[in-house]
Amino acid sequence: MFLSELIPVRDAFRILDENQRSTDTETLDLLYAHKRVLAEDLKARFDSPPFDRSAMDGYAVRAEDTFGSSPENPSRFTVIDSIGAGDVSDVDVGRGEAVKIATGAPIPSGADAVVMEEYTVSSGPEISVVRPVFPGENVAPAGEDFRAGDTVLSKGTLLRPAEIAMAASAGYSQLRVYKRPSVKVIITGNELMEPSADLEPGKIPNSNLYTLKALVESAGGEAEVIHAPDDMDIIVDEIRGAVKEHDMIITTGGTAVSRGDVVVDAVDSLGDVLFHGVAIRPGKPVAFGIVEGKPVFMLSGYPVAAMVQFDVLARYYLLRMQHLDYSHRTVKGRCLGKVASGPGRTEYVRASADNGIVKPVQSRGSGIIRSMVESNAYIVIDENLEGIAEGEECEVLLFDSMTL
Repeated sequence: MFLSELIPVRDAFRILDENQRSTDTETLDLLYAHKRVLAEDLKARFDSPPFDRSAMDGYAVRAEDTFGSSPENPSRFTVIDSIGAGDVSDVDVGRGEAVKIATGAPIPSGADAVVMEEYTVSSGPEISVVRPVFPGENVAPAGEDFRAGDTVLSKGTLLRPAEIAMAASAGYSQLRVYKRPSVKVIITGNELMEPSADLEPGKIPNSNLYTLKALVESAGGEAEVIHAPDDMDIIVDEIRGAVKEHDMIITTGGTAVSRGDVVVDAVDSLGDVLFHGVAIRPGKPVAFGIVEGKPVFMLSGYPVAAMVQFDVLARYYLLRMQHLDYSHRTVKGRCLGKVASGPGRTEYVRASADNGIVKPVQSRGSGIIRSMVESNAYIVIDENLEGIAEGEECEVLLFDSMTL
């Protein structure tokens, strides 16, 4: 079935949600879990810290023995032991006694505070303390971070460096995570050639091949990319093979909203084309289908249009495929310039955003890659608006907010 009616962006998202697929799970060493999505709740296996520990280099003492200390009237202590990080001491600190202690070492029995080393004067086996400490000062109590049995990370959490640290601190060296989506990217176009200093007549560099691989990776996927000619039989064979080995297929080229578009026809012959043409600018000739249960995104051959289509639709699907609760989240900005737009379509205007001020990029053609290089955001103009006046508040979708 051929579809040519432009649908609103909200309807495209609804169709994607109705046909959302997800990846399976795998177990990884914690070293390799960065930017993966947790597939289980993690419960702490012990308290953290597991014991009262020193937060400073200094001397463990009974706080009450330091009360009234000053440079003019120091308190004197006998040093009875020394504890390094990773060591323990079996002494019991009594009145007027101190234990030299390193940051992170367990607080010895009897002590309830640590005097920082800079507030002491050493004299053989004794020290003088020149300022008081209160009970618990410079001591990290057991369980200060979390307690055994606490849920420290929830299923669906993106594992950033902080989450990796939390998992390790809770006693985990391996995690069950969702697999990275495997994506087959098929770049079509007889006019494309490998980038070279020597451009053949009638040819253009195949920037899409490298761009789409990078885009997929920025959304947490793994991409296998090939270049195929505008040949129906070849494209059908490539898609038929891809759905057996990959979680998603992305194509570029052959999607113009007219009959005889080779990629859309190929997908239609193998499965279902669920939409073809979305009321967005740039990038209205975008299509989406399902072949043997696998999602197929058919993007434009124009590089900028393909990037916008990926960011708006394919990236949304790809991140949710990894069980992330993802949606495009815009922020408010003040538009530094007038932006014209026609009603009835959602426009994604390339822009440079800084400290709440958003400057639209002037060159807005679908093939002007420089406009993306100069941008770090999209100004999103709703289909019901007729542009944005200079100085008006606008919705801004930051590029950084869309990447893992």
